[in-house]
Amino acid sequence: MRDVTPKHIRAPFGAYSHGILTGPVERLLVTSGQLGIAPDDTVPEDAGAQAELCFASIGAILAEGGLGPSDVIRINAFVTERAHFPAYMAARDAWLGGIHPLPASTLVIVGGFTRPEFKVEVEVTAAA
Repeated sequence: MRDVTPKHIRAPFGAYSHGILTGPVERLLVTSGQLGIAPDDTVPEDAGAQAELCFASIGAILAEGGLGPSDVIRINAFVTERAHFPAYMAARDAWLGGIHPLPASTLVIVGGFTRPEFKVEVEVTAAA
């Protein structure tokens, strides 16, 4: 994989790549959106804690498929308020742990999720 960020466009706002180019792909794993809910059905109030749970679930899904964070080529994330951006991005950046190249990433503000206590949802695409 390699980062595709043309020098003549604005650099990314955060820890992500504008594009990721991969060679031939043997395995492709696409996750469903993961919500900030623990195995015991508890949902933290804090958006950052919810984002950490989202990434923990994604990590488990990737591991089950024989992949890891360094195989992620795209992250799509959704938050219910602009105020949740910093907490989400801190959780994302910690989960990525300095991998290179960074995946492509999109973050969108949405009106809500299936239950009102959910503040963050994250899905990824990984390739190896």
